[in-house]
Amino acid sequence: MTTSDHSGEISMTTADTTPEELDRVLAAATAAARPFGELRPARRAELLRRVADELDAAGDELVPLAQAESHLPEPRLRGELVRTTFQLRLFSEVLEEGSYLGAVLDSPREDWPTGARPDLRRMLLPLGPVVVFAASNFPFAFSVAGGDTASALAAGCPVVLKTHPGHPELSRRTGEIVADALRAGGAPEGTFALINGDEAGRGAVQDPRIRAGGFTGSLRGGRALFDLACARQDPIPFYAEMGSVNPSFATPRAAEQAADVAAGYLGSFTLGAGQFCVKPGLLFVPEDRAGEFEKALVDAVTAREPAPMLNDRIETGFWQVLDRLTEHPAVQVLARGERTASGPSPTLLRTTAARLREHRDELVEECFGPASILVSYTDEQDLLAAVELFRGELTATVHGEADEPLTARLCTELAERAGRVVCNAWPTGVSVTHAMQHGGPYPATTAGTTTSVGTAAIERFLRPVCYQNAPAEVLPEALRDDNPLGIPRRVDGQLVLP
Repeated sequence: MTTSDHSGEISMTTADTTPEELDRVLAAATAAARPFGELRPARRAELLRRVADELDAAGDELVPLAQAESHLPEPRLRGELVRTTFQLRLFSEVLEEGSYLGAVLDSPREDWPTGARPDLRRMLLPLGPVVVFAASNFPFAFSVAGGDTASALAAGCPVVLKTHPGHPELSRRTGEIVADALRAGGAPEGTFALINGDEAGRGAVQDPRIRAGGFTGSLRGGRALFDLACARQDPIPFYAEMGSVNPSFATPRAAEQAADVAAGYLGSFTLGAGQFCVKPGLLFVPEDRAGEFEKALVDAVTAREPAPMLNDRIETGFWQVLDRLTEHPAVQVLARGERTASGPSPTLLRTTAARLREHRDELVEECFGPASILVSYTDEQDLLAAVELFRGELTATVHGEADEPLTARLCTELAERAGRVVCNAWPTGVSVTHAMQHGGPYPATTAGTTTSVGTAAIERFLRPVCYQNAPAEVLPEALRDDNPLGIPRRVDGQLVLP
């Protein structure tokens, strides 16, 4: 929440935002939208770098706050802070390069085959104020200054950030640093603000001044907010990353290396106490090798130390889902995790592909925590039939040899169902790059054509506008003949580099 103290300076608290305070935040974001969106890309790049620099400088203050509120270890949090500031700087490079604007110029032509062509110039413009919902499992990288905030600010959209209750003090302090850095860099007042509380979040989604939303969290929460965004009199895009079980498949040839595949699988599904949206929730292995996988896994799973979960609410949800899975008659418990003062220890379950198909709705469910299911299949057709169980996933993993026909078949089938197909590796670890795709068909996300990680994430908060026969004086700089921004453009169908 953003409030004014008696000195007139902006301060932030962790109390729930009142309707009156939300109205002031949204009014300020609306007032900032045009001047912020009209800043030259290079100026916004400077602002993002300033935010990154200030966050790096505050690391010794922020990391202990994150440790206290998230139970995550210091090395993990310091690495996550590096990721957060890196993606801010990477978006700065995108702004300076300029191709993200999608500038296209078509000159008039009387002989155009569909009729005389007027002067047409098209580019992408910022949508306007965006509401972003912070995630629980990444208190830096998917939170106050995380990927949604970075990509929206890069696009030229003011951000109203709804904090996550799992790390309120960290959110407050991070929000102060971000807001101060933007203000010191000359960003318009209202470019960034925090709000707190579910009611304020819902109110922001429904307010006509908000033009888009971003969310990372549960299927239930994301779908509820998405429905609110669609039910508005003027529906807006709402980009929610939600549930995913991230199936993994070992072909018969890959399964010959059962010990190696099992070790990687165990490390992936227990990493960070299993609290990653891309954790492999299922591993399919040939029936005739399933015993080798059990032997390689059970003792190793049992030997794994318990690890704390992010908060009590998440741990409660984990045990509720796990209890349903372990009590299901189609499931065999190979290693049952225990509740300890240090958190849950890992759980490994087993079923067959045939029984998974029979009980899809009960068994193909995200279990957010250190648990996974080993699934045995009888033959290639049994495995391919299991692939059809999956509708929308963030990732799908194939362990197989390049010259094994089943490897290519699996990759083809899974590309229709997942946003990222991983080969002979594991899905945990989502690199911030130009080529990354972190999204997928529903229910993984509400918009399978977009990504929330990587530089393409900026596209979510832009919309195309075409200027026809517009005088040079009214054109944005990106569309003027002399190309004052010095950006790549497509002119009369040809890509022209600066």
